[in-house]
Amino acid sequence: MPRSAPRHISVFPSPQELGSSLAQLVAQRAAEAGGRFSLGLSGGSLVRILSQELPAAAGPAAPARWLLAFCDERLVPPEHPESTFGAYKAQLLPRLPVPERQVLAVTPGLPAAAAAADYAAKLREAFQGENFPVFDLLILGVGPDGHTCSLFPDHPLLQEKEKIVAAITDSPKPPPERITLTLPMLNAARTVVFVATGEGKAAILKRILEGDEEKPLPAALVQPHTGQLHWFLDESAAKELTVPFEKHSIL
Repeated sequence: MPRSAPRHISVFPSPQELGSSLAQLVAQRAAEAGGRFSLGLSGGSLVRILSQELPAAAGPAAPARWLLAFCDERLVPPEHPESTFGAYKAQLLPRLPVPERQVLAVTPGLPAAAAAADYAAKLREAFQGENFPVFDLLILGVGPDGHTCSLFPDHPLLQEKEKIVAAITDSPKPPPERITLTLPMLNAARTVVFVATGEGKAAILKRILEGDEEKPLPAALVQPHTGQLHWFLDESAAKELTVPFEKHSIL
């Protein structure tokens, strides 16, 4: 499977070292951006990792220039435990002084298609009408089935070419109604970082990073056209890999 951009795989002794290096990468990309820094966040275990490490790495002043958005969202109220925005609002945002107007969240209470269209409009407005808004950095997770964002194996959304945000009402992982950035949006980013930890991800990572499958898994389809692609893994997640990677020591 041809790759649009070189990929770099980094393996860390534990999620703690991974989190520290991830936070440093975010801070570095923010500094390189010069002006506004656009960051797309995913949910799950990333919320805890970033909430622990990112505020100190970012410093007190830099986040005033940041634009935060979410790579996908479950269509539940913000106070619901499944809400990605709600999790970041509770854990990260109190410690990271990003102005409220620069945090783009899905409007609660809308049907899936309307929520996707509304979120796409928010993104286009924030990115001054760009057809495919170009994020400085997207941080993505990967599921044990190879999904990323709310892009699932064999789902028709993998064929979406025009929309920047799509609705999904039949997610195989509950809750069923979600919105997600599309593959063209992910592949427009300047830098994409996948984060995966734990032995439960080892088998699927081997398929994604070493496989040459007729139907590539969704995470394997994320190949930034002109940007950088990084994989941050802990040793448990990387245990089955035979491809070259950079091994990091305990800090």
